[in-house]
Amino acid sequence: MKLTILSTSDIHGYIYPTDYKKRKQDLPFGLLKISSLINEIKAAETDPVLVIDNGDFLQGSPLTYYTAKQKQQPLIYTSLLNQIGFDAGIIGNHEFNYGKEYLDESVEALDYPVLCANILNDQGQPAFGKAYELFAFDDLTVALLGLTTQYIPNWEQPASINGLTFQSATACAKEYVPKLRELADVVIVSYHGGFEKDLTTGEPTEALTGENEGYELLNKVSGIDVLLTGHQHREIATVDSSVAITQPGDKGHKLGKVCLTVEKQDGKSVILSKKAELLSVNETKANPTMEGTFNTFQEEIEDWLDQNIGTIDGNMWIGDPFQVRLAGHPYIDFIHKVQMEATGTTISGTALFTNDSKGFGPTVTMRDIVTNYIYPNTLAVVRITGADLRQALEKSASYFSLSPSRQFEVSSDFMYPKAQQYNYDMYAGIDYIIDVSFPVGKRISQFTYSGKPIQENDELEVVINQYRAVGGGNYDMFSADKIIREITVDMTELIADYFKKHDRITPDTFNNFQVIQSKKELHVN
Repeated sequence: MKLTILSTSDIHGYIYPTDYKKRKQDLPFGLLKISSLINEIKAAETDPVLVIDNGDFLQGSPLTYYTAKQKQQPLIYTSLLNQIGFDAGIIGNHEFNYGKEYLDESVEALDYPVLCANILNDQGQPAFGKAYELFAFDDLTVALLGLTTQYIPNWEQPASINGLTFQSATACAKEYVPKLRELADVVIVSYHGGFEKDLTTGEPTEALTGENEGYELLNKVSGIDVLLTGHQHREIATVDSSVAITQPGDKGHKLGKVCLTVEKQDGKSVILSKKAELLSVNETKANPTMEGTFNTFQEEIEDWLDQNIGTIDGNMWIGDPFQVRLAGHPYIDFIHKVQMEATGTTISGTALFTNDSKGFGPTVTMRDIVTNYIYPNTLAVVRITGADLRQALEKSASYFSLSPSRQFEVSSDFMYPKAQQYNYDMYAGIDYIIDVSFPVGKRISQFTYSGKPIQENDELEVVINQYRAVGGGNYDMFSADKIIREITVDMTELIADYFKKHDRITPDTFNNFQVIQSKKELHVN
């Protein structure tokens, strides 16, 4: 018998082949194209096909934002997911972004089980009902264990995870996998998390915080036949230590496919071969039946996105994202102004989240807002010391390195294993210089507020997004106990409200920071 395991991960609400920057796109991604690919594979197979979604399905696109914030109920979206043919799904970290009540309602509306063994409720039981699922195909039994990154409390608002306990995925797998080996012939672990170490060398590729435990699962938990991963948006397909592994990127660019050849020997099922690959949707058409069924909803979203929200005297177009991070930009300083006005603060931190951000033209629509400010962030004001703020700036300053020809470039830590543009913050309300000639951790100079040097013990109130305020992105100098007030309105709503309050916006920059290299030779510790 051949068992085919198909998997998606990090779809983030990208159902149609569009990034919503304009209407009528046909880009090489999206769940409707994945659906066509799944149907083609199922039609060609006579042996079993198992279809699994590995998490981060509930947030991330204008479609999911509109569903959660405008419709305020997930039923249209979940009915769409129900038509894909998933046999099971996994909880992802972004599932919590719209609150646990919305997540619970979404899970309840799905017609397939959503699994997670390592997120427990206050009774110590799996919070979403099931830790694993067993599938029977004639005399072959397949076990699927669901796991989720344990790092969610470091990102999420406390109200969204109240009463939940997050266990290590590795520790949890060590408990469950031996039991599943007794119950099943094939054991699949679907983990919404990625790899913290290089699969070949075992060298760490990131800070070992517990956010990603894929390497530990692979090397410390025996009995796993297939390991489906995600979260990092990487594209991986391999067989390592006899375990078939996939990670299919994001937004439905690729479909993970694992094929196992299984044979009965002396009354036991034996896996004879394993193959892992990623299938592209580049040459695949969107599922026409589903596209037709949900087209009215899609057009409703497109109309909402085309609403005019405000006017700018000039524009805030972004031509070169890297130059924005080197010298600032009117779009970034506009976000600072929104944050400072909403919170009554004079110091603000924010980021250009992605290199796909285009900024604003003279007429600003809701489409412009949600495709530039892509996360459902709320704001928090933290009371921190001058030393805390300097540490935060030093971490941001590690974004830069110098090429062999001494040109500014992005450091490898912010590019591998995945791009982390959202973890480079720019600040307003203070003046500072990043000198890349100096070692990481010693790059900030001319660090002033209101014309005076900021001292280590100075107390400052700073507005940042809630993700950063609780330490997200390994900004350990921030934590929940330093938050003194929060604005619970979503940032996209705050941006729209700002335009409504201010008839015309003038683009300008604070010119309060510089990135330089002052020395011809790098300093060393």
